Amino acid sequence: MNILFAHNNFPGQFHRLAVELAARPGHRVVFLSQYRRADVNVPGVDWVQVPLAAEEKHPSAPRRKYLTLLARGERFADSMLQLARQGFKPDVVYGHVGFGCCIYAPDIFPQAMHMGYFEWYYTNQADTRFFAGNKPVSLTTRAENRQCNMCTLSALKECTVGICPTHWQREQHPPEFHQKLHVLHDGVDTQFFSPVKREGSGLRLKSLDLSGAEEIVTYATRGLEPYRGFPTFYRSLPALLEARPGAHIVIMADDRSAYGGPRKDGKTWREVLREEVRVDEERVHFLPFQPYDQYRTLLRASDVHVYLTAPFVLSWSLLEAMSCGCLVVASDTEPVREVLRHGVNGFLTDFWDHAALARRLVACLERKKELQALRQQARRTILANYDLRKLLPRHLELMQAGLHLKRATD
Repeated sequence: MNILFAHNNFPGQFHRLAVELAARPGHRVVFLSQYRRADVNVPGVDWVQVPLAAEEKHPSAPRRKYLTLLARGERFADSMLQLARQGFKPDVVYGHVGFGCCIYAPDIFPQAMHMGYFEWYYTNQADTRFFAGNKPVSLTTRAENRQCNMCTLSALKECTVGICPTHWQREQHPPEFHQKLHVLHDGVDTQFFSPVKREGSGLRLKSLDLSGAEEIVTYATRGLEPYRGFPTFYRSLPALLEARPGAHIVIMADDRSAYGGPRKDGKTWREVLREEVRVDEERVHFLPFQPYDQYRTLLRASDVHVYLTAPFVLSWSLLEAMSCGCLVVASDTEPVREVLRHGVNGFLTDFWDHAALARRLVACLERKKELQALRQQARRTILANYDLRKLLPRHLELMQAGLHLKRATD
């Protein structure tokens, strides 16, 4: 069987599935993407780089986002046509629909069964309403949301099988398409993201030695931005550091906005928050996002881990932290509540309230030995509901069911 994956980033959510399929006799797996994560090994998979469109090299105004998605789709279409000329005929095309990668795929490979990864559908509620507060959602934002959804709507019509990683994310999509959308997370490698017996406190990474630290509070995400609650977290630090003089804060994230776009003044949120909030910088440590082994070392050394998110896509990092047995303090928002129960496998806190966050972190550090049961329950939650070894076979079953349905209806 031939399988074609399409995603803006290699390997994205398709990592383990691509590896599993490539390892099976008689399968050929090809992966189209524009970007590649160099530190991730994907054996047996043929990677083809898709060139950037001119619109992506020189981004246009937000109101023209759909033109960028279409241009990206055209570059992916060119690569698909090249594969077709080389004689490659996929039985399955599985793409991340939100990037526009597969908008022309049904026309190029009509014989294939088309699967879609439906990560998010933009509405004027959820994250848009969350950040608008009491103000009406602007026409510009509404227009941009509509443009972002156009490729997704096309994929909802064309696909045989759609997958959403969480119930919350599925609920954002139009209900008339829900029968196509299966809730199935990509899965967490619980053997890799696992707890270890800790000998004392402290943390030692290749680029940071905190082996003598009494307490470690961790925060790890792709970018430092409002969508992942960085302003609230950073504003909580003065009170936390004052109350816990032996605590160190480790922030592992790239200094950029992964969601929501950059600031209009050209500054990063890290720059703005460091100007606004005075902290003991010898105890607050910034690291760019690290390879998985270093990231796991951070999670394993954490006394308390902070995860904040707007009502948006749920991050892998929350599940990975729970899988490592972290004591998690997370935002009381819809995607988090699907996984975390207050006082059972972690704690919830108001997304906007930095003072409440500081109080909760201090209380967790004061009682960290008493709260070992929450760490254990966090790990059990991931083993029960998000373990890769359980979910990967279900992905393969859905793919096979989609193939049978495609053949039956052709």
